[in-house]
Amino acid sequence: MFGHTNEPFVLTRDVSAVIIPAGEKLHLRKGTSGFITQALGGSFTIYIEGNLFRISGSDADSIGKEVEPPPEIPKNATNEDIEDIIWNQLRTCYDPEIPINIVDLGLIYKCEIVEVDHDLKNVKIDMTLTAPGCGMGDVLVEDAREKVAIIPVINNVDVELVFDPPWSQEMMSDEAKLQTGMMY
Repeated sequence: MFGHTNEPFVLTRDVSAVIIPAGEKLHLRKGTSGFITQALGGSFTIYIEGNLFRISGSDADSIGKEVEPPPEIPKNATNEDIEDIIWNQLRTCYDPEIPINIVDLGLIYKCEIVEVDHDLKNVKIDMTLTAPGCGMGDVLVEDAREKVAIIPVINNVDVELVFDPPWSQEMMSDEAKLQTGMMY
């Protein structure tokens, strides 16, 4: 499933969620009903009684969806192959309020891969937010970390939130600018 939807659901189990835009974690109880409003990159934005919540992709089963498997690594993958897989994983991270991935939004400033040994890599990512006070900042950082950490050859992922240089609309890809109507 990809994009916007208004699909009804009933929670099949208790689940952790994050309220949008405050970014506070809480637990939703089994039997709670609502609507899936956005399903992008394996995570879900849901609407319950006038509030929006983010459900992690690892909890997709709680709303009747399948958990996405980790990406497959080609046999004899090069460092360049691994880097491509990392960037593809980062493109599955979406701001719950903006249906554009964090790469196209221009939020990833650095992605550095350090070889631990031939079969293991450490990754260092510097990312920013569209606004420094964004309550979803920790959620986006954790989503990026989780999406990269599930790659089978990744040993450790360090995601640091930075604000220098400050984010601006010029950092967005042309596709993201078109999608948001900011291209002129």
